Amino acid sequence: MDALLLSRIQFAWVVAFHILLPAFTVGLACYVATLEVRYWIGKDEKIRRLSAFWIKIFAISFGMGVVSGIVMPFQFGTNWSRFIDAASNVVGSLLAYEVVTAFYLEAAFLGVLLFGRKLVPQWAHALSAVAVAAGTVLSSFWILAVNSWMHTPDGFEIVDGRFMPTSMLDIIFTPSFPYRLTHTVSAFLITTAFVILAVGASYLRHGRSPEESRIMVRMSLLFLTLMVPVQVLLGDLHGLNTLEHQPAKVAAMEGLWETERGVAASLFAIPDEEAERNHYEIAIPKLASLYLTHDIDGEVKGLKEWPREDRPPVAIVYFAFRIMVGIAFLMLFTVIAGLVLWRRGRLYDTRWYLRWCSWMGASGFIAVLAGWTTTEVGRQPWVVYGVMRTADAVTPSLTTMDVAVSLTSYVVAYIVIFGGGFILLRRLVRIGVQPAAESEDRESPPEETAHRPKRPLSAVVESQLGGRKA
Repeated sequence: MDALLLSRIQFAWVVAFHILLPAFTVGLACYVATLEVRYWIGKDEKIRRLSAFWIKIFAISFGMGVVSGIVMPFQFGTNWSRFIDAASNVVGSLLAYEVVTAFYLEAAFLGVLLFGRKLVPQWAHALSAVAVAAGTVLSSFWILAVNSWMHTPDGFEIVDGRFMPTSMLDIIFTPSFPYRLTHTVSAFLITTAFVILAVGASYLRHGRSPEESRIMVRMSLLFLTLMVPVQVLLGDLHGLNTLEHQPAKVAAMEGLWETERGVAASLFAIPDEEAERNHYEIAIPKLASLYLTHDIDGEVKGLKEWPREDRPPVAIVYFAFRIMVGIAFLMLFTVIAGLVLWRRGRLYDTRWYLRWCSWMGASGFIAVLAGWTTTEVGRQPWVVYGVMRTADAVTPSLTTMDVAVSLTSYVVAYIVIFGGGFILLRRLVRIGVQPAAESEDRESPPEETAHRPKRPLSAVVESQLGGRKA
């Protein structure tokens, strides 16, 4: 254990927790915006109650995402000062663009969305939901622009050891950026859709809010029917791009050591980096060449093409990739089974399928973490691919004890913060969608208090109190 390894573990810990929030809030903001527009057009009270329910959950999730998102960039200065010193002219600009576009947009309209139901016309409330959703997508745009530049750097020259921009368009729109953006954002949307599907299915199993639950199940299943196949296609295109620009990562994903044609698809193996071979391998002949190169006899470079010090950690990348792909197949099964049951008129009362959907609620988060691990660990040992090594990016004055203390603090703080947030979210889900009469009473305060502004998250407290009365 040294300062470099502990800094990498710390960054992985913080980012892994943070990415769970955008993976949920980006999709949830889009879902709330859809509900608000539907209510504006159709004036369906079931849609309004459903939107009010998910807005409360969005408020908690968004708050945790902001807190963890603020903490994360501080590590650039504390743990990775040599990286930020060299790349600040590139990275700093893109992060500033996120602030003046996404953050400003969210800040301007979030209050209207959370507390303006009775204070603004419905068209303005729907507009605020759309603006917040656009802000979350814009935030993803700029963060993924930074990340893509680190994977496929372009549009710069090195002057006195620093990355100096020569074209901001080339810096933003790097060769991997379109594939990384579409693949990641669609993964976020799918993650949220599976959460909504799980909540709706769980309510149907327990006979709660049947009308609203059917809407949740129906909307999420229709969306997943479109997006899961699209995500598979986007993943294929992203894989082709990765093979072109980061072939060592692809070799690690496949556990491929020798350069071959007609490469077999490894279903399971135990990679041995010392012996440069796989143990107990189960593989399908020539399949990997087919999906990697779209040619059954296509050539794929093996890990032995690169020196040992330039190879990513093979086992981590290999197994993370298989977890991601395995979950994708489970998602496809969920969609196909749901469509079959829907056609037979059994979608809302088939117990085993509703229970399965409840279990699949966390599948998107696991897939996002597995995909992030595949991407980021597969980039190693580079922090800026092919240009700057991770070992050269760490703060030179750091000691092992420094990082051990900060890592321990992060672990304890995140367990408390995210544990508390999870308990609160779980409580909101258990309270559920408010019944029609109760919802109307809650949103029509007495005249003597109607003029007073509500406290932040007052809707959560009111829901908890209402749940106790019920």
